[in-house]
Amino acid sequence: QSQLVESGGGLVQPGGSLRLSCAASGFTLENYAIGWFRQAPGKEREGISCITSSGGSTNYADSVKGRFTISRDNAKNTVYLQMNSLKPEDTAVYYCRQVGGGCDMRLRFGSWGQGTQVTVSS
Repeated sequence: QSQLVESGGGLVQPGGSLRLSCAASGFTLENYAIGWFRQAPGKEREGISCITSSGGSTNYADSVKGRFTISRDNAKNTVYLQMNSLKPEDTAVYYCRQVGGGCDMRLRFGSWGQGTQVTVSS
């Protein structure tokens, strides 16, 4: 079996920062583009960012662009999401998943993990 494990979530005040990690278990992460998704209570999962297998290209949803930065360290088999200037509306469970080449977020491989909870509140 192979999976991705998300970590790094927690409770943070508005304007604060968190760094999420997405670690591969049972496969080599460098072979895949990786997308970050989030799901708030009562809402559908939303794709928010993606990075290509080489790290040469990234993209972001308008809701997070300029505040979040995706990166990867293939030597550590890990993808990161640096989250700055956090807002209450960023509160959600955050997931990572293998996606289609060139960051085609509509093509997804593997399965959803348990995600990591991010709560932004005073």
